[in-house]
Amino acid sequence: MNLKIRLIVMNFLQYAVWGAWLISLGAYLGGTLHFTGVQIGSFFATMGIASLFMPGIMGVIADKWVPAEKLLGICHLLGALFLFLAAPQTDYATLYTYILLTVLFYMPTIALSNSVAYYALESNGYEPIKAFPPIRVFGTVGFIVSMIAVDLMIIDGVKFTQSAYQLYFAAFIALILGVYSFTLPHCPTNLNHDKTSWVDKLGLRAFALFKDKKMAIFFVFSMLLGVALQITNAFANDYLTNYFGKIPEYAGTFGVEHANILISLSQLSETLCILLIPFFLKRYGIKIVMLISMIAWVLRFGLLGAGNPGDGVWMLILSMIVYGVAFDFFNISGSLFVERETEPAIRSSAQGVFMIMTNGFGAFLGSYAAGKVVDMAGWPKAWFVFAGYALVVAILFVFLFRYRYQPKQLELEL
Repeated sequence: MNLKIRLIVMNFLQYAVWGAWLISLGAYLGGTLHFTGVQIGSFFATMGIASLFMPGIMGVIADKWVPAEKLLGICHLLGALFLFLAAPQTDYATLYTYILLTVLFYMPTIALSNSVAYYALESNGYEPIKAFPPIRVFGTVGFIVSMIAVDLMIIDGVKFTQSAYQLYFAAFIALILGVYSFTLPHCPTNLNHDKTSWVDKLGLRAFALFKDKKMAIFFVFSMLLGVALQITNAFANDYLTNYFGKIPEYAGTFGVEHANILISLSQLSETLCILLIPFFLKRYGIKIVMLISMIAWVLRFGLLGAGNPGDGVWMLILSMIVYGVAFDFFNISGSLFVERETEPAIRSSAQGVFMIMTNGFGAFLGSYAAGKVVDMAGWPKAWFVFAGYALVVAILFVFLFRYRYQPKQLELEL
């Protein structure tokens, strides 16, 4: 099989596993199992926990002992096992434990799958920077296809989005990918075991960047904005399905019956908005681009609170479209800023710190805090609280983050 097709299949399945449950789990936990907002938030905080250390540990293992493609397969097989064990559980503690174990082995596979693709492309004469993005797009396609499939599938009158079937479905995809990973191109380990400290291996040396005021402020705001990353993943489907589903005038509407499909517009927007980043960065600079992201988060949450699946469905659709700007303009532009402002020797580690602050600390704190807000404020008021939070972060960012834009230099680097 053609190498690019093999890597496309890998990326498609990689994110299809996630798409099968990430967006719909909240509706199942809140509607079918009747978990509280804090409990729902805790399931999504597991991604923050895993992002703090598991990618670094698995990266070291792949570098030194177990080839990346085999470690990718092992992680997905273990993930499939834990998803399968999680599916029949209905009590909070047991289900949470299995989901935590699932996520601990899933999160590192994002970096591992990238590593496999980069090495395979480079070894076969391709330039990864040019060849990988068109391949990676199929990961988002896999995520969307999986979301839509889960939305449409029903067994014995029970929808996958509101039952444990979504976890069985995800386990099935993970099993296929786990087996398939062992057929991927071989990625040799580094047999020259150096004496580099674990501090360097895990990228912790880059935390010294906090001594630089500009970088410290940037990383703090990365964490503050990272708080927003998992909120809609955790609660958007629950809100549309269970909150509006109990209101007679909205029951049976497309947004209630097919919330996953409606939310999938967010992922489609995310794919398209990546193409806008180079233009906006060259024209306006990193600070303005990140500020646009923060304002987009305000709109993302505010429109969810103001809209409804009836005559206000246009606001829900606009919220999904805005998500692409909110997510991409922060994550991609932030990564480019780190790339530009750090020394080559710690550049990879600095990217790791950026991920730890956003997907680690930020997502962890945000998931729990959001759950508490939902329990205290209720729907739809909680969305306006989240919008207010994003607005405060944006205002503080304007005054506290000092950065002089240099368009000519940025254009050369882009």
